[in-house]
Amino acid sequence: MKRQAPPAARRRLLGVAAVEFGIMLAPLLAITFGVTEYGRAIYTYNALDKSVRDAARHLTSVLPTNPDPETEAKNLVVYGSVNNTGSPLAPGLTTAMVSICNAATCPSTHASVPTGTGAVNLVTVRISGYTYTSIVTYVAPATLDFSDISVTMRSHL
Repeated sequence: MKRQAPPAARRRLLGVAAVEFGIMLAPLLAITFGVTEYGRAIYTYNALDKSVRDAARHLTSVLPTNPDPETEAKNLVVYGSVNNTGSPLAPGLTTAMVSICNAATCPSTHASVPTGTGAVNLVTVRISGYTYTSIVTYVAPATLDFSDISVTMRSHL
C-alpha cells in the first residue's frame, strides 16, 4: 500500500504549489497579452488590406457615369461602404491616408501599360501613414507603423 504524507506535509506542499503558481502567473499573463495584442495588430492589417483590395476592385468596375468613384473608393477603404457612414474599420484611419492612382491621375505609370496581350490601364489604391496603437503597452510597442498597404489592378474601363 501507498503511504500517505502526514497532514502538515500536505499543507506545506499546497503552499509550495501556490508560490510556484504566483511566480509563473506574471510571465504567463505577459505572454498571453502579448500574443493577443500582436493578433489584434495582424487582424487590423488584414482588414485594411482587404478594404484596399475591395476599393481597387470597385474602381475597376464603376460605370463611367458614376459622378465621384474616387470618393466612393476612399469611403470603401475607411468605412467599408461607399457611403461616408459608420465608424472607421481601424481606429485613426481617415480618407486623407488613402491615395488613388489611375490612368487619369498617373498617366506615366498607369495608362496604356504594355502587356503580352496588349496595353491596359491600371488602378492603385494605397493607405499610407497608418499607425496601429496598442492597448496593452507593457507587452507590445505602444505604436506600430504599418508600411504602405497597396493594391494594383487592371482597370476594365
